[in-house]
Amino acid sequence: MPATNPATWLTGYIPDLPTPFDEGGGVDLKAFARLCERQIAAGVSAIVVCETAGEASTLSPDEQEAVIRAAVEVACGRVRVIAGAGSNATSKAIALTRRAEGAQADAVLSVVPYYNKPMQAGITGHFQAIAGSTALPVILHDIPSRTARELADDMLARLAESGQFVGLRDGTGDVGRPTRLRAHLRPDFRLLSGDDATALAYSAAGGDGCISTVSNLTPDLCRVIHSSLRQGRLQTARYLQKRLVPLQTCLLRDTPAALKYALSLLGLIDPATRLPLVELDDVAKAAVARAVAGIADEDLVEAAEA
Repeated sequence: MPATNPATWLTGYIPDLPTPFDEGGGVDLKAFARLCERQIAAGVSAIVVCETAGEASTLSPDEQEAVIRAAVEVACGRVRVIAGAGSNATSKAIALTRRAEGAQADAVLSVVPYYNKPMQAGITGHFQAIAGSTALPVILHDIPSRTARELADDMLARLAESGQFVGLRDGTGDVGRPTRLRAHLRPDFRLLSGDDATALAYSAAGGDGCISTVSNLTPDLCRVIHSSLRQGRLQTARYLQKRLVPLQTCLLRDTPAALKYALSLLGLIDPATRLPLVELDDVAKAAVARAVAGIADEDLVEAAEA
């Protein structure tokens, strides 16, 4: 796919795809291809692989590369492939980034280093080193609930001075952040919510979309929500968003196990996870089943046949 400005495709609801596993615990690339095709058919502009929903922390580097290559092969230029390539060790993040580039990903998504609790200068140096190791666009991922450190606004603005940093996956849940940041960022720098529950408010405040969990299940509905907002039909967007609340609540509580179970109800994947994650208990499964049943059939794109 020829290179274009990521601002043209880093927008709307972009699914954070799970990594399916087979009965033996290996990566199920056939099921993964079904997930990719389903999203492409729904008209997404990009897909995210090997990130939060993809259980990247339990994948080996070889498995990550295989998943990225599979996504690129299925996409075949129809959508962009954004590869998770984060680590709390800068050298490991660089190695994963180079693997993603070798697998022909279109961009990488790189998370704030977790567990180490680095200072802002360390976070900035980490991302600059990653950008210096690749020609790919880099999307930053700020999710303090998982990393114990946030990417400060002034540091984000400093990084965004480089055209190689093209966007932010914002998992802070701070719906006022786009308004606060926009004047300090390049016009083509994209701000995407990483939190489905606040995605609509985030976009209404100047955000560009959402890297989403729920859109794995309801890609058509999420597309309509985003287009309604962009067309100024805020009441319609709010109404549709409210329909997703029960499902979003289930997914937020136990992602990615809840997401995998919901997709299994649609016949798309096996619900298996890898330790330390486990499958849902019966009570949680029942809640997910009710939430999925509450979405109209026309909003759940028919699963592609195996």
